Amino acid sequence: MSASAVFILDVKGKPLISRNYKGDVAMSEIEYFMPLLMQQEEEGVLAPLLSHGRVHFLWIKHSNLYLVATTLKNANASLVYSFLYKAVEVFSEYFKELEEESIRDNFVIVYELLDELMDFGFPQTTDSKILQEYITQQSNKLETGKSRVPPTVTNAVSWRSEGLKYKKNEVFIDVIESVNLLVNANGSVLLSEIVGSIKLKVFLSGMPELRLGLNDRVLFELTGLAGSKNKSVELEDVKFHQCVRLSRFDNDRTISFIPPDGDFELMSYRLSTQVKPLIWIESVIEKFSHSRVEIMVKAKGQFKKQSVANSVEVSVPVPSDADSPRFKTSVGSAKYVPEKNVVIWSIKSFPGGKEYLMRAHFGLPSVEKEEVEGRPPIGVKFEIPYFTVSGIQVRYMKIIEKSGYQALPWVRYITQSGDYQLRTT
Repeated sequence: MSASAVFILDVKGKPLISRNYKGDVAMSEIEYFMPLLMQQEEEGVLAPLLSHGRVHFLWIKHSNLYLVATTLKNANASLVYSFLYKAVEVFSEYFKELEEESIRDNFVIVYELLDELMDFGFPQTTDSKILQEYITQQSNKLETGKSRVPPTVTNAVSWRSEGLKYKKNEVFIDVIESVNLLVNANGSVLLSEIVGSIKLKVFLSGMPELRLGLNDRVLFELTGLAGSKNKSVELEDVKFHQCVRLSRFDNDRTISFIPPDGDFELMSYRLSTQVKPLIWIESVIEKFSHSRVEIMVKAKGQFKKQSVANSVEVSVPVPSDADSPRFKTSVGSAKYVPEKNVVIWSIKSFPGGKEYLMRAHFGLPSVEKEEVEGRPPIGVKFEIPYFTVSGIQVRYMKIIEKSGYQALPWVRYITQSGDYQLRTT
């Protein structure tokens, strides 16, 4: 079972718009949602599912809105939450920013979208590109006899329109990896993982079939390439776009699909491997007679010398009662952000193998505040183009279309920081 009704509420819990899909839950039940939520907030036991009698409220918050689905029976909760997040994505595609004002300004379109997104409580058409073919933001003029369902909705391939034509047929492939890392004060790595995604931008005519080949360890073992010089990676938690033929992937690890037009995420994956910290940070703090503090931070690029990290930001925590900042950096610039109690050291370009220093001097009040809690970790943000920390590679991209045109695939690799933290105490 799925949702009985969907509500969009403002920040005070007042319904802005709603759609009753099954009629088995009274629409007045939504009046109990906000009191239940506030009660749980006060008790400090806030949960994503609230219940009043036999009615259950499954909710998410986005900006200054609450999206709430009600259900009477034992619903598939993961399906309902996936739908609510997908609805946010679709509304954001239509209105750029999803907030109370954009809902009030577009009541008709929101109602039309709620009508198409779900039918009798079950998700229906949730692809914004397809919805935009027949739910437009222009005013609708009534033309009798011309009403028709776009063929895409009834096609076997519901995510791609027929008859697409491009002068130049191209596919752009972005392999993006985020590094999540937590290092303790002794320099030991406590947490290390790579979260990757392969994103495509497709400009192809007709209905092409694409086949993507990666240096996947399971594939190499199946094809007898495992013992060769080819480096392979073991992908975990692989999640595909709906266009990928999963049965084909299960059989022979071939990623075969008819792609949507334009931008989309083909797949995401995770690797729980021990990653050597790409940017290593060391810090020394010295306090002088309760009147000033000096912080020295050393940053070292521990990646290949031919690679360069761009837009590097090192966030160094400082005492909350510090003032009169002075900085000296060997490269880049530093600024004090008092509302966050951090110094942000920005380095535009950081080549691999290089080492840089930053010194910060702060004044302290004469009456010392006792700091009981430990210092927050140092955070690092960066982006390294033309490089993947896992070693994943696109081995080939085959594009097959009945007209036989030639198409160009372009590949770009990017490694960036995810949740990247180094503890100092």
